[in-house]
Amino acid sequence: MMKCKTYCLGAAITLLPLLLATAVKAQVPEAPPQKEVGEHIRHNDLTLEDIYNSGIYNQKGFGPVRWLNTNDGYSALEKSAAGNEIVKYEAATGQRIVLVAAQQLTPAGWQHPLEVASYAWSADNRKMLLFTNTFRVWRYNTRGDYWVLNLATGQLQQLGKNLDAGSLMFAKFSPDGGRVAYVSHQNIFVEDIATQHITQLTTDGGNNIINGTFDWVYEEELDCRDGFRWSPDGQFIAYWQTDTEGTGVFYMINNIDSIYSQPIPLPYPKVGTRLSAVKIGVIPAAGGATKWLDIPGAPRDHYLARMDFIPASSTLMIQQLNRKQNANKVWMADMLTMKLTNILTDTDSAFLDLHDDIQWLDHNRYFTWSSEQDGWQHLYKVSRDGKQKALITKGNFDVVQVNCIDEKGGYVYYIASPFNYTQRFLYRSRLDGKGSAERITPSSLRGQSSYQMSGNARWAIHTYQDANTPPRISLVHLPDHQEWKVLEDNHTLKERYAGLGLSPKKFFQVNIGEVVLDAWMITPKNFDSTKKYPLLFYVYGEPAASTVQDNWGGGDLWHQYLAQQGYVVMSIDSRGTKTPRGRAWRKSVYGQIGLLSADDQAMAAAKIRDSLSYIDPHKIGIWGWSGGGQMTLHCMFRHSDIYTTGIAVSFVSDQRLYDATYQERYMGLLSENKEGYIKGSPITYANGLQGNLMIIHGTGDDNVHYQSFELLVNRLIKYNKLFAMMSYPMRSHGIYERENTSLHLRETMEKFWKQNLQEKKD
Repeated sequence: MMKCKTYCLGAAITLLPLLLATAVKAQVPEAPPQKEVGEHIRHNDLTLEDIYNSGIYNQKGFGPVRWLNTNDGYSALEKSAAGNEIVKYEAATGQRIVLVAAQQLTPAGWQHPLEVASYAWSADNRKMLLFTNTFRVWRYNTRGDYWVLNLATGQLQQLGKNLDAGSLMFAKFSPDGGRVAYVSHQNIFVEDIATQHITQLTTDGGNNIINGTFDWVYEEELDCRDGFRWSPDGQFIAYWQTDTEGTGVFYMINNIDSIYSQPIPLPYPKVGTRLSAVKIGVIPAAGGATKWLDIPGAPRDHYLARMDFIPASSTLMIQQLNRKQNANKVWMADMLTMKLTNILTDTDSAFLDLHDDIQWLDHNRYFTWSSEQDGWQHLYKVSRDGKQKALITKGNFDVVQVNCIDEKGGYVYYIASPFNYTQRFLYRSRLDGKGSAERITPSSLRGQSSYQMSGNARWAIHTYQDANTPPRISLVHLPDHQEWKVLEDNHTLKERYAGLGLSPKKFFQVNIGEVVLDAWMITPKNFDSTKKYPLLFYVYGEPAASTVQDNWGGGDLWHQYLAQQGYVVMSIDSRGTKTPRGRAWRKSVYGQIGLLSADDQAMAAAKIRDSLSYIDPHKIGIWGWSGGGQMTLHCMFRHSDIYTTGIAVSFVSDQRLYDATYQERYMGLLSENKEGYIKGSPITYANGLQGNLMIIHGTGDDNVHYQSFELLVNRLIKYNKLFAMMSYPMRSHGIYERENTSLHLRETMEKFWKQNLQEKKD
């Protein structure tokens, strides 16, 4: 994201933030190298080995890319024979200019250049901040080493030399580019680039005190990672401080990396338990005492979810959510006087989602604000004192994402999909609210489009894809959407995929009476409608995501593979899923997570079963991951008349076990909705299991704890229910770490399907 007179949000890779606890070297595997095409490929065979180990279906991207402040071109990180280099491309001419050669990225005495994970420009484009040697902390590579390259002198210097190697996080330039601030061991430091003098601003970080970053739940559920901000004049730093004392500590156990078990402590607030106390302070960048803002409301019953300086001012804008997350108070805080003014409060009878669409307009007298107050997600223009509010985008559609606010041109560019909720298109509306929304993406591109736009909204890196077409990345001119240059079309992958002769994913709708649901279907090769096929549903069904989207999604090769084994595979978006169908759709599941969605799924499955003659009504399976695992359990326990076989992966069995921030957002407080939590938890209905169930979990899951798995196992044993189970030691929520895990997981699931859903042979 680049903030200047024009605000644009693109797909650039940013320097991601942290978590406390002990960092481990990143275990996220690199994409496997592509192998030579073997006989099975030449004979159009799709194998799990090729999908998960060989890398022959890897897609190519482009970037990371940064639009320059001049808006005439962009920089990109590319690999050359000598190593990484950073180049500039002129948008209009396509001219390629090497800005930073590999030799400039080679520190004195080193044989090889730095392996750059990401980079950032100083405001004047004269210096570059390089992020290297990255470490994974929970799910993000947010810790590592930072270097500064002076483009004028060629000087390359490492930051934080007196600190532990690999301990720096969230480094960023001061507004004048002369200093860099960063976090190390939960304290904030400022380093003068010219003198390399380091000033430690905070000293109380460590153990339960976290400065400049966040605890687990803020990172996971509020998308808060980078926890400090430079003031516009560079004289101060505002930062979050988190106190986890009193927050419940969950212990994961590592049994495989030592002869003795190793407990891994994780401060983790479960439903109804004590939250961390979070506050915001301001400290001089040269060192000194912190002044703390006295924001009303008990710190452990509120979230300070967002905080940024208003441009060219000493005022902070702070968003404060109550614990139920149905009220968002916007505070103006004067950094010099510490005076607080509540200028806006957004409320909802259900829950509120956070949005990062604030851009200051008209000499900082107005700002943009996203809200669902008229029943749709729209953008508003609000006066600085909060007394005036005007609608910018209008119509019965949701603004999915704001891409660029071009104040000079008078338009906001955004992603929307008014007529097909599975697709995405670029639109624009006038900032003065006049006129109708104007579609920019050509009507021929009926899939999903995303854009990383230049600051003047004249150029964009455009990525187009659909369910059967891998991403095509190109430079386009706007607003005429003229394609200027193809940057990556993934033609090799497209040809290889086409050569497999797979059945394309087809989209359709299911009318269950109260509502019409979106769905997709994949059929086997040589599909014969006179035969009977087992039906396998893939489900998610919670408010955080959607499964029915017309995007590439890696070609959905896992489901394509299952289809080639003789299954019809489908997925349905039930009510409450994250789709642009308006507030009523998304909020319909409030207080009843797991109930309405599972019932929608079952009604749709029954209708499909009864209306399609080629479906074997006695062989209907369902599977899902995380929230989808919970939904699978609900369907297996409460709708055993429909589903005969299920696989639940990394699931929540009892909603009271999950983190407070997510679960309370969608279920309300435990003290107010205890019955809803019990009814919404699949473990409550474990005695209803009639079919074939396999449950799978990683023991190192910091998100949905292995405890959820074990409690369900215990309950199923109590009811004498037979089931299959598989545990993956020290694998996280995604179950992908360590050698051969992804392939083993899929082969395990495939075996279970074949044993329980395939036709039995004599």
